[in-house]
Amino acid sequence: MNRARIIAATVLFALLGAFVPITALVYFTWSRATEAECVRLQLTAERTLLRANRAYEAGMLALRRLNQSPLEPCSAEHLHLMRALTLSTHSAEQVGYFEDGRLRCTSWGMMDGQVPEPRPDHVTADGAGITLGVRPIAGDGSPLIALHFGRYDILMDPARFVDVIADPNVRLAVASPDGRLMAQQDLLDQPLLQRLLRNPHSGMDSHTLFATAQDQEWLAIATAPRTDLLASFRQQFWQFIPLGVLGALAAIAAVVWLSRRRLSLRGELATAVRRREFHMHYQPIIELDTGICVGAESLVRWTRPDGSHVRPDLFIPLAEEHGLIDALTDQVIERVIDDMRELLVQDRSAHIAINLSAGDVSSGRALKVLAAKLAGTGIHPQQIWLEATERGFIDIQRARNTLAIARRTGHCVAIDDFGVGYSSLQYLQQLPLDALKIDKSFIDAIGTDSATSPVTSHIIDMAKTLGLFTVAEGIETPAQLAYLQARQVEFGQGWLFSRALPPEAFIAFHHQRLQQYGKARENFQNPNSAVE
Repeated sequence: MNRARIIAATVLFALLGAFVPITALVYFTWSRATEAECVRLQLTAERTLLRANRAYEAGMLALRRLNQSPLEPCSAEHLHLMRALTLSTHSAEQVGYFEDGRLRCTSWGMMDGQVPEPRPDHVTADGAGITLGVRPIAGDGSPLIALHFGRYDILMDPARFVDVIADPNVRLAVASPDGRLMAQQDLLDQPLLQRLLRNPHSGMDSHTLFATAQDQEWLAIATAPRTDLLASFRQQFWQFIPLGVLGALAAIAAVVWLSRRRLSLRGELATAVRRREFHMHYQPIIELDTGICVGAESLVRWTRPDGSHVRPDLFIPLAEEHGLIDALTDQVIERVIDDMRELLVQDRSAHIAINLSAGDVSSGRALKVLAAKLAGTGIHPQQIWLEATERGFIDIQRARNTLAIARRTGHCVAIDDFGVGYSSLQYLQQLPLDALKIDKSFIDAIGTDSATSPVTSHIIDMAKTLGLFTVAEGIETPAQLAYLQARQVEFGQGWLFSRALPPEAFIAFHHQRLQQYGKARENFQNPNSAVE
């Protein structure tokens, strides 16, 4: 990625950095406003249900008193009682007394006509009958609800069932549990009302918010237009917009800072390669059965002139991305030979492993450089092991050719970080390999309940079946060491033995392990060193 592409990517990500916080703010505010409106509407539906129950209970209380009265039906005292209960019952408009299936008298007085006792549309759990759309002879002709119990009924204004203080845009309705509409406050959207009567639930459609509340006697419905939600959203959005702006500015600043750092790090890396600012550390490799240090994995390090360190997982991918990896690999080979020449010539059983980049595995260029650098040093090719990760095996045929040449030259070839990729298993059969390095993540899982714990033993068994020797990475505990020894893993590395060391410290460590665990074997043979 060149500078222009980095700048273009920076602009793109900066725009995304501005867009994402504002979008998140819109989503958060909309969700918050929706939740608040739904809660408000649900509370209104529950208050409506409570109001309907109160109106019903007031009517039932009056009917029970009348049915228990010992007064002579339709006598002056009886009519007076019916009038008094009509006045004292807030939801009542008229009280009537029935005899032989006919209305004999009401709280207005005696009846001369033949008004039949109404047939109920719904019967409550108390045994009271409810008849809808009753139009009394006395009155303005508006339809009322008749609540009938025993020999009496009370005519009630449906509006009393939905007499709830609510926002002007809220519409209310009350129905029986079986879906018979009893009362409504203003005119509700009829298709929506019918859906809610059949299937009571709360939610929102393209135009309306709605909520329902229900018990064994009544179903209460509350609706409101989504314009109320939009108003609430706008109000809350302007309250939170400063946070969104700050988030967008912070995201833009972070993108700019990262891009500048990347551009800066790329320039620093090119300068570091040119000035040869890299040096090597060596991670000891231990023969697990004997404890002898048989070699090390070389690890490149970059220390800036100011003394600060840059992690390899930062600068190595950057070197690969910007075409600096070949020059870096050449410096690594030179450093390893300069650092370890004397040790490798003195101890033929020792080896140093060098990591190959994906490009080198594909092209084989590093093998030519390595051969040229080894010429005249006295170091045997068998003492230089080559490690490659799965990323280098994208072009499987080229990788196979490169590794076959490396083995014919005498180098031992290992697949590094095995098990991390998605298709590592196929490489074990298709590529000419000598060794398999088990990734640290599988070693960490030893003795735990991790899902990868059983995989470690399978990897070891698979390597043995294919005739490969194994190197365990990241050994940190005696328990891990004992597990690997019990399964005859040949080699290991990790902080249990030593961390990566500078050249002089590694050489001292190597000699100390020789003295501690015995003289190293002469003329160390590479396992599975068959020539391709």
